Amino acid sequence: MAPEARCSLLIVRDTMHKCWKQFAHTLVLASALVPAIVLAISPFALQGQTPAKGIDPALLANANAGDAESQLLVGDAYTLGNNVPRDQAQAARWWYKSAEQGNAEAQFSIGHAYDEGKGVPQDFLQAAAWYRKAADQGNVNAEVSLGILFDSGHGVQRDEVQAAFWWGKAAEKGDAFAQSNLASLYREGQGVPQDYAQAVAWSRKSAEQGNAQEQFNLGVSYAKGQGLAQNYTQAAAWYRKAADQGNVTAQYLLGSLYEQGQGVPQDFSQAATWYQRAADRGDPSAQFALGGLYYLGRGVRKSYSEAYFWMNVASAGTGMGGPGGHSGIRDEVASKLNPKELSKAQERAAAWFAAHSPPP
Repeated sequence: MAPEARCSLLIVRDTMHKCWKQFAHTLVLASALVPAIVLAISPFALQGQTPAKGIDPALLANANAGDAESQLLVGDAYTLGNNVPRDQAQAARWWYKSAEQGNAEAQFSIGHAYDEGKGVPQDFLQAAAWYRKAADQGNVNAEVSLGILFDSGHGVQRDEVQAAFWWGKAAEKGDAFAQSNLASLYREGQGVPQDYAQAVAWSRKSAEQGNAQEQFNLGVSYAKGQGLAQNYTQAAAWYRKAADQGNVTAQYLLGSLYEQGQGVPQDFSQAATWYQRAADRGDPSAQFALGGLYYLGRGVRKSYSEAYFWMNVASAGTGMGGPGGHSGIRDEVASKLNPKELSKAQERAAAWFAAHSPPP
């Protein structure tokens, strides 16, 4: 196989775990040993081999001769559909062959197949077993994945300390998601003593790698002065990074800083811009705040109709604009509209709700 093709496969394989659910916790730098998990007999022992037309003949020959790395790459080719039809069962078959020879990447891949039920029946016990084998060899994806299973109790007894232990190993190796999880653990005091300074340290490591959630969390830490000195300028800077990546709450809070002139020069136009972005994506707090700017004519053309529209939309949401939260102010704004204007604003709100409501 050409070097560039092999490189492409390795890159995809290394990033497979990043499409999983966002992790809720992270690390404990512990030295406790995790109980070993016993593997079952190969489910592929009696399976026949299907033709592999399209796969590099030399690669396939090496795989059939028992070369573990080649077996891994043939499995990758099947899961990616590289010159062959995608076939998760065949991918799992080849990964298993490689994994049985001790290839850590293949051990992670077959573990992931069992975890997701792709190409094999879903089996969290088998997933945990293979993740453990790969993690014991230092495979960072497997360390993160094994931590997830311990956190959820899938395939193993739920154990937050063990989850933290494996996430910690990955975090120390620079995995941004594991670092985020570690920061969360320190913030919440789960699996480790609550320590906001440590939370900030790990949050920063993840944020500096571009993790939008941790950019937002770091901004919150600066705004609250939690784990470091309060600094609204830094809060605004980190909110901006997260907001530019689409973090809705960061967009709202950045707008709030511009409206109040905290950490940035007061700029109602900028406030309206960021409120609008978050409001369009359904954030009730931003919707109500945007309505307030329209009501006062700050940064936007004064419009009671627009003010009522956004406050009406917000009043049906959650958070600051939740049910009853600001309905009194919304109704006060409504009193400034004539019947025709009010009816039109209500129709717009109804249309917005219809367009943004989840399907039944």
